[in-house]
Amino acid sequence: MDPEENHRGWATRSGQFSPAYYAQIGANEVSETLASVFDHYVGSNASILELGCSSGRHLAHLRAQGYENLTGIDLNDESFEVMAEYFPELAETGTFHASALEDFVVDVPDDHFDVIYSVETLQHVHPDDEWVFEELTRITSDLLITAENEGNGPQRGREGAEVSYVNDDFPLYHRNWKQVFSELGLAQLLAERGKRDTVRVFRVV
Repeated sequence: MDPEENHRGWATRSGQFSPAYYAQIGANEVSETLASVFDHYVGSNASILELGCSSGRHLAHLRAQGYENLTGIDLNDESFEVMAEYFPELAETGTFHASALEDFVVDVPDDHFDVIYSVETLQHVHPDDEWVFEELTRITSDLLITAENEGNGPQRGREGAEVSYVNDDFPLYHRNWKQVFSELGLAQLLAERGKRDTVRVFRVV
C-alpha cells in the first residue's frame, strides 16, 4: 500500500474504525490515562494538538477536565460532522483541520503547540512519510505523547515483521517509539502499557 492509497483509505473510512464508530464508543481507558498524564504535566491553558482526532472523543474528555485550547487534525471530513453531533461544545470551541498530517505539519511554525499527542495514528504513517516525526518534534515546545498499539507478540517491530494488516484491510507499522523520538532529541519521561496501547510521554530537551 503506497502513501496515497493509505490516505484515501482513512479519508473515506466508514463502518468499523470510522468517526461515528469511535464517537459511539466515547472515552476509554486511553482517554483516562491521557487525562492523568495531563493533570501531572500540563497546565490548563496549554495549547494542545491531537493527531488523527477523528470525531474527538479524547479531546472531549480533556475538555471536560478543564483544557480549552484544543486543536485537532484528521483526514476524514466526516469527523467534524460527527463531532458536531456527539460533542457539540468541543466542535464549537476547538480548532479543527481536515488534512493529511504530512500536509499540515509543514505549515506549522516552530514550537507552536505546547503538547502534541497521538492515539493509534502514528502507527499508520507510511514508511515513506516517516519524516513527519521530526516535524512533530519541531512544532512542539514541551511534550509529545504517543498512545500506540505496540503489540505484545515477540515479533512485533522486528526485522521481517515491521507491518501487519488489521482485518486484512489497512496497515499497522510496528515501530520502537522510544527509539524513534529519542533519536530525534526527545527524552522519555514515562511509559505505561495498557490493555491495547502503550502510552509514552516525551519532553523536548
